[in-house]
Amino acid sequence: MSEHTGRPTSRPTTYSRVTLSRIMTAVDVNLYGTVHGGVIMKFVDDVAGAAAARHSGGTAVTASIDEILFLEPLRVGDLVHAYAQVNWTGTTSMEVGVRLEAERWDVVSESEPVVVATAYLVFVAVDADNKPRPVPAVIPDSPQNDGRWREAEIRREHRLARRDAIQRHRAESARQP
Repeated sequence: MSEHTGRPTSRPTTYSRVTLSRIMTAVDVNLYGTVHGGVIMKFVDDVAGAAAARHSGGTAVTASIDEILFLEPLRVGDLVHAYAQVNWTGTTSMEVGVRLEAERWDVVSESEPVVVATAYLVFVAVDADNKPRPVPAVIPDSPQNDGRWREAEIRREHRLARRDAIQRHRAESARQP
């Protein structure tokens, strides 16, 4: 615990990295024969939650999903790897970046994995009473991770500005007859 901030000791970006892998099966597909978006979203949330829990040293809950991009369809038989890490930290919140890559089993084994989805989620660390608790600061440990930190701050500014604009609009609408 830092004497100055009351926060747990800082951790490098690489500390939070998590990889989960699974094979997509027939129970994962939608009516069009591709993996259902909800299955992918749950997988993204699972790996992001693991990275947030690892970084924060305990329970962390999903506060928002800033963005999820479905870049390529997944199919039955694809081996999907989900990679996550904490990109940015506030006092009690963390942004987690996720990238999903698929190995296509129906093509030549030497083919490169395909990036099929990316996402950014915000988690809040909570204590046993489900109250927010401090998280360690994340220290970017490479130029690439420093860039991720800076982009996460841009997403945070946009998220807060959007929330404020919506709240102002609702307050103005409530005053109108």
